[in-house]
Amino acid sequence: MTSKNNEPGRPDVVLIGAGIMSATLGVMLKELEPDITIEIYERLDVAAAESSDAWNNAGTGHAAFCELNYTPELENGSVNISKAIKVAESFEISRQFWASLVEKGFLDKPSSFIRSIPHMSFVWGDENVSFLKKRYAALTENPLFKGMEYSEDFNQIAEWVPLVMEGRDAAQKVAATKMDIGTDVNFGALTRCMFNKLKQMDGVSLHFYHEVRNLHKDSKGFWNLGMKDLSTGDTKSVRTKFVFIGAGGGSLPLLLKSGIPESKGYGGFPVSGQWLKCTNPEIIERHEAKVYGKASVGSPPMSVPHLDTRMINGKKALLFGPYAGFTTKFLKEGSFFDLIKSIKLSNIRPMLAAGLDNIPLTKYLIEQVRQSPEERLEALKEYYPNAKMEDWELEIAGQRVQVIKKDAKHGGILEFGTEVVNASDGSIAALLGASPGASTTVSIMINLLERCFKDKMKSPEWQAKLKELIPTFGKHLSTDAQLCEETRQWTGEVLGLTTPETLQA
Repeated sequence: MTSKNNEPGRPDVVLIGAGIMSATLGVMLKELEPDITIEIYERLDVAAAESSDAWNNAGTGHAAFCELNYTPELENGSVNISKAIKVAESFEISRQFWASLVEKGFLDKPSSFIRSIPHMSFVWGDENVSFLKKRYAALTENPLFKGMEYSEDFNQIAEWVPLVMEGRDAAQKVAATKMDIGTDVNFGALTRCMFNKLKQMDGVSLHFYHEVRNLHKDSKGFWNLGMKDLSTGDTKSVRTKFVFIGAGGGSLPLLLKSGIPESKGYGGFPVSGQWLKCTNPEIIERHEAKVYGKASVGSPPMSVPHLDTRMINGKKALLFGPYAGFTTKFLKEGSFFDLIKSIKLSNIRPMLAAGLDNIPLTKYLIEQVRQSPEERLEALKEYYPNAKMEDWELEIAGQRVQVIKKDAKHGGILEFGTEVVNASDGSIAALLGASPGASTTVSIMINLLERCFKDKMKSPEWQAKLKELIPTFGKHLSTDAQLCEETRQWTGEVLGLTTPETLQA
């Protein structure tokens, strides 16, 4: 795909949506193939304004250290840690990619998008304490979770997170785990930084206020995209060999419009979210951790409750939630008709089947929408017993569209996760789904490259460049304790994070 084509409207690659996924893929392609030409189209006036934004993102820095939904308890009482290992390893790949870009001078000031913060799980009650203890025992056998601490001691946990324990009954059975090498990632800031550098490179152009309305493949194998300039009302077309649809909740409608056979049967179930945002600077200053608990039965993964310290626009923030909700919008800045418009003959059966199988989930989401401020406060008090209404205000979070897909047994199933859907010839790909999303972007994009650029990915040139960007490419940190520690030490030093050596000192 090497090209020196700079003709407007005829790029080698079109990226739809200016979020973390498109930014990562764009940077990767320019690093692997410097002469490639790329055009990026975003319907809003700024990059990373939807799911990648710090206020909209349900989780920032998913490394499976504290997210209990990644480690389900099985019927035999054991804890399945396979997804946690996969997510943790994927996040280490992201850290390597970012560290390499910092060393190259592509990204500067890593403190603007990533910083160290402990990741904690916190539970109460005999059954949950037993689960967390088993989870801790299973995870700490793997190098990726070395350094995790566990405690059932009230005073010890109070030292870690005083807000969580103040006002709590000292007789309550509690337990917590803590990983000091956890991080907070501002994916909005990271995305904008990547695009600011990317658009300065030869052969790259970034267009805001442009909405892709339709796309089809012509007889010569080119994709023709019709779009509207929302600032002027003008329409135009773009012709390209490869399209990536990374438009968050807007990806599904465009994928369905592509008409590729692989899109048949896919549907989407939209979920909205809200945060309680702390407005009291003294309280914000007293909490320094991401504290995750167990989700309510029937709730979607994005609604796992957490008392979450984040750095947003250079200021420390404290959020609790997210509270899930039902919506028919696919994007925060979308239309209430998004869900209805996404229903096609090819996906109506899977969507109806998934809907019938998930009636309790729908009921849960509607109940969440109808919650009163007092009910939201009661949920917060489970994690911060002394919380007062006047210190918190409601903030609207982002939209998520959970994947619905065909299933031979059920007709259709609801998938909680991210999924790449691509044409068999590799000419178009779309990213659907939600959590863990942004934190595993680099691994997701490598998977996309392997599907859509098969020959290039096998070439010695691309393999060598990928190993420059991701030194452990092709290896597994989950099975090599020394490599895991060395890699974390390097990425930690480059990104200015807590490292294994600083913890041992």
